[in-house]
Amino acid sequence: MKNYDAIVIGGGPGGIAAAYALQEQNKSVAVIEADLWGGTCPNRGCDPKKILMSAVEAKSRIEKLNGKGFNGSPTIQWDELMTFKRSYTDSVPSNTKKGFEDAEIDTFEGQAEFIDANTIKVADEQLSAKQFLIATGQRPAILPVERQEYLQTSTDFLNLDKMPERITFIGAGYIAFELATIANAAGADVHIIQHNDQPLKGFDKELAMDLVDHLKNKGITFHFNIDIAKVEAVEPGYCLSAENFELSTDMVVVAAGRVPNIESLKLDNAGVNYSKRGIIVDDYLRTNQAHIFACGDVLDKSHPKLTPVSGFEASYVVKAMNGDTEPIHYPQIPSLVFGDQKLARVGLSEKELSENAQKYHSKTIELGSWFTYFRINDQEAKIKLVYDENQKIVAITCFSELADELINYFNLILEKKVSHEELTDFIFAYPTPASDLEYFI
Repeated sequence: MKNYDAIVIGGGPGGIAAAYALQEQNKSVAVIEADLWGGTCPNRGCDPKKILMSAVEAKSRIEKLNGKGFNGSPTIQWDELMTFKRSYTDSVPSNTKKGFEDAEIDTFEGQAEFIDANTIKVADEQLSAKQFLIATGQRPAILPVERQEYLQTSTDFLNLDKMPERITFIGAGYIAFELATIANAAGADVHIIQHNDQPLKGFDKELAMDLVDHLKNKGITFHFNIDIAKVEAVEPGYCLSAENFELSTDMVVVAAGRVPNIESLKLDNAGVNYSKRGIIVDDYLRTNQAHIFACGDVLDKSHPKLTPVSGFEASYVVKAMNGDTEPIHYPQIPSLVFGDQKLARVGLSEKELSENAQKYHSKTIELGSWFTYFRINDQEAKIKLVYDENQKIVAITCFSELADELINYFNLILEKKVSHEELTDFIFAYPTPASDLEYFI
């Protein structure tokens, strides 16, 4: 049996960051990965999705300037775009593993299973450690519908060799919106089905519906208050059915949430507490077993399960494993829906705002005539500012082609409590989104 100072279960962004940090403390470290080295984000998540989205953004920029220097719309060559994507993703697992090996961090491939609180099994080996860090992430959820074997996930979509003529997404969260935007721009007939009338839960409803209207104008069809019960294989594709509803399509992608990768860990053998939402930890990211920690998307937590949050937790948990830190404190966490038009928010959650609605008021500013947005013909651009009773900004939502850039500025301003007077002490490059900031704060 091999013994280590620390064993990290999960070779994704959180596990990678923690493993290197632990090794830098001269600890003997092993990392176990049951799937692809590098984890979801670079292999089949944020990174490849953003590569595909780059083509959508380029296409949209041309379309917005039709009659203003351009004519027509470029066609996305899906096979070439996928080749470009794979030129990045194909090398992620091998490069990740090689990085561990070069750093003299032991690697093991296979499903880790706890034998007891101090020992795990992987493949044919047993390993023990003084401390463990669980960072196994999440995977797409599969809906419990009849003939669910016909359902596919974001993983399948991001590896499509050919875009289907018709594609349907079940779920109306950010993953469904982003993948639907890509499929639509690539020429598919796209449908989004949601079991209620609330798309993009967690975002401002007014601006979320603006994004729905934008995508409708692009040709995406939305079906709200439809609870799919059955999927049937019919030539040449599939038929989705619910009460008083049927839809034929060539591919069905479920984008209705994700579930933590915990079932195969046999946490009961280690006496580790968990729920259906993930592993339960305290304010030090420590489980009920003092030497077993967890971080990233596998946690049962209220904070967004996003890659940068996993990285933040990984940096923290290494300190916590040494016992030399205060309870974790999360900074402001921005959320973003990518697309040709982006929706981004930061600040108090929509849940908190709605539960205490009497304490807050808002102002929506149309930005289409502002020069920053006029020059790119982003006529739909707007921003919504939410204030508390003292006129302090507590939440910001942006709807624009430039929302991803703008929200990071606002994130910094809110986190550091930058005042209008302090902003005017800076000279920003003009004309840019940053040069407009003083007019919002």
